[in-house]
Amino acid sequence: MATTAQLFEEPFDADEYIERLAWRTPGGGSKGGAEAFDPKRLLEEFENHIEELKQLDERIQRRVEKLEHQCHREAKEFAHKVQDLQRSNQVAFQHFQELDEHISYVATKVCHLGDQLEGVNTPRQRAVEAQRLMTYFNEFLDGDLRSDVFNNPDKIKEAADIIQKLHLIAQELPFDRFADVKAKIASKYHDLERQLIQEFTAAQRRGEIGRMREVAAVLLHFKGYAHCVDVYIKQCQEGAYLRNDVFEDTAILCQRVNKQVGEVFSSPETVMAKLIQNIFENKLQAHVKEKLDGTRHSDVEQYLKNLYDLYTKTTALATKLTEFNLGSDKHTFLSKLIKSIFSSYLESYIDMEREYLRTRGAMILQRYYDSKNHQKRPVGTGSIQELKERIRQRTNLTLGPSIDTHGETFLSPELVVNLLQETRHAFERCHRLSDPSDLPKNAFSIFLLLVEHLCVDHIDYALEIGLSAIPSADAKNANLYFLDVVQQANSIFHLFDKQFNDQLMPLISSSPKLAECLHKKKEVIEQMEVKLDTGIDRTLNCMVGQMKHILATEQKKTDFRPEDENNVMIQYTTACSKVCVYVSRQVEHVRKSMDGKNVDTVLTELGVRFHRLIHEHLQQYSYSSMGGMLAICDVAEYRRCAKDFRVPLVLQLFDTLHALCNLLVVAPDNLKQVCSGEQLTNLDRNLLHAFVQLRVDYRSARLGRHFS
Repeated sequence: MATTAQLFEEPFDADEYIERLAWRTPGGGSKGGAEAFDPKRLLEEFENHIEELKQLDERIQRRVEKLEHQCHREAKEFAHKVQDLQRSNQVAFQHFQELDEHISYVATKVCHLGDQLEGVNTPRQRAVEAQRLMTYFNEFLDGDLRSDVFNNPDKIKEAADIIQKLHLIAQELPFDRFADVKAKIASKYHDLERQLIQEFTAAQRRGEIGRMREVAAVLLHFKGYAHCVDVYIKQCQEGAYLRNDVFEDTAILCQRVNKQVGEVFSSPETVMAKLIQNIFENKLQAHVKEKLDGTRHSDVEQYLKNLYDLYTKTTALATKLTEFNLGSDKHTFLSKLIKSIFSSYLESYIDMEREYLRTRGAMILQRYYDSKNHQKRPVGTGSIQELKERIRQRTNLTLGPSIDTHGETFLSPELVVNLLQETRHAFERCHRLSDPSDLPKNAFSIFLLLVEHLCVDHIDYALEIGLSAIPSADAKNANLYFLDVVQQANSIFHLFDKQFNDQLMPLISSSPKLAECLHKKKEVIEQMEVKLDTGIDRTLNCMVGQMKHILATEQKKTDFRPEDENNVMIQYTTACSKVCVYVSRQVEHVRKSMDGKNVDTVLTELGVRFHRLIHEHLQQYSYSSMGGMLAICDVAEYRRCAKDFRVPLVLQLFDTLHALCNLLVVAPDNLKQVCSGEQLTNLDRNLLHAFVQLRVDYRSARLGRHFS
């Protein structure tokens, strides 16, 4: 059976179990065994083994039933034990409740007894205290202070407690009967108060924090407690201001005192606030007054710098002081202290700022014009000036005498930097010193002064001078400096615009003044653009006039009708060469003077006028066959020059003009074909005819029939 038990080891597999049983049976193997396979013996072994399994199953079943019975019996016993424990726990809980009620009853009795004892003891203590005070009062009444407490310096704390109470009692006594004793008590009260303050002062000098705390606690009930705090504050500042920086000294002092007041006084926040108030109202106010009053009327620039510097340092100090406990609303407290120091200066700040900027700006401008030995010309205003401006814009006539500026633009980068620097400082001061409600208005007023000095008195004036200096269109060898004015004015306005965005916008961005500033800026830009456009237009006219003068003086009629048709050695005419040199120089000048899209706009206009001039100029001559070839060479050179413009329209115009010039040399029979070419097919027939009429052989070859 032991062998059978081993066959049931986990994991159990029925097929494997049968195989193993057969293998263990002699003659039961299927192959390769020592004995041949014997089915009868195997069957017999299986039957015996089945009987053994049945017997094993019965034994196991009996054992299971026995264990189940034992388990039920133990479960009942355990249930009975749990019920007994629950009953015991309930009894114990009831006992605890009874004990708790008994304890509560006893505690109530004890409290009641304590109240009764206190009710008896308190009057007794009061009576004892009253008797003790009456004894001391009698000593004052007799005038003989015999008690040791009043004569022993070591008992000053106890004496202070007694005299403080006697002083309160004396306040209630009628003056006519107790005047003498009241005076004696008051005298002793003040004497002890003075001694305590002296003791506190001595302890402070010795650095005895514990003694200072004891004396301060005693003085807390005396009227002289405030004086004790004042003495403490005064002594704290002794030797604290030895350097030149009063603000840094104050920060260090407050940092040191803040650690000490919490150990000495019962309400450190009050003492700390009083210390800071004392410093602001005395030390800082005196320092500010000394720095500002000396320069307020004698040196406004230094006064404004000092005011900004002092106010900035004071607000920075106040920010550092907010880390200390100064009460519930320390920010308001510090703001009031700052206002008490600077209110009289801040009220008049913006008026002084404007006056300083007005004076300073005028001085910078005048100093510049004096350095140029230039007497500033008055710029006309009103209806007559407006009428002149309109006539000048529409006709490009020079109204009034043209002046010679000798190449001077009357625009100074150094002057502009100085003006912008002054204005930047003014904006910084305005931001710091203006009340938040007045900040946009004050910033706008500073901006108007910048517009007046920079845009009107300097840029606009330079434009007016530049316009007046532009020569007439028929002037010879004219020097054109207006493009230099344009270049510098453009650079200056970029700086002006940068300051507008960087300095002014943050101050007015969330206020109604923003719209006013933007409108003013737009107005200034438009006024300057009108004058710039006028000056550029007149300058272009002068350029075209100079080209016309070159052509008129250098171009000869024989250039296009040479006497010897077979002996023409030049590639293009002298007039063409000089015009191209002049044009290239002016194109480069325009590129240096303009930026962005303005370059293309101006060069487009110049190129169109250049083309128109050459087109009209070529129509003044008649052309032989060789002369026509020379004209084509000239136009090819003009077209090469036009490439420098880098403007497709200008190049297209000269391409078309080059195609037109081909009509001067093409064979008569091919005229119609050439006119139908890609570049000429869309042109007016009259224009084509006009060019063909310039040919010397127009009548003899009857070329007009091709256009009839």
